Amino acid sequence: MAHADLRGLALGEAVPPAAAQAFRDGEERRALTELRRAQAREEAGSLRWAVLERLCGLVLIHLLREVEGTFALERADPVLDAAGLTRPDLAWLSEDEDEDPPEAAQALESPS
Repeated sequence: MAHADLRGLALGEAVPPAAAQAFRDGEERRALTELRRAQAREEAGSLRWAVLERLCGLVLIHLLREVEGTFALERADPVLDAAGLTRPDLAWLSEDEDEDPPEAAQALESPS
């Protein structure tokens, strides 16, 4: 059975649509703001928090804020690795809503 924290988690639920749209539109700072707002609603250390923390880190690195981004990855990756989940990448933000979710999102939906 899927981890209770991610039961039913689809790409659209993991990534706020406004964040994905902003990233696709080249508005990385707005995408980061949307990701952080969504992350603030999650329990620190939860799997959903870790997915959003990793995406925040990747956006920070994309914005050439490598130190902050690397620290975010270092906080998120152990949580994701402990759950045996594939680490999200920027494809989670750059995929169109009508396309199939990236491999990692499909793994979140599959029973473990």
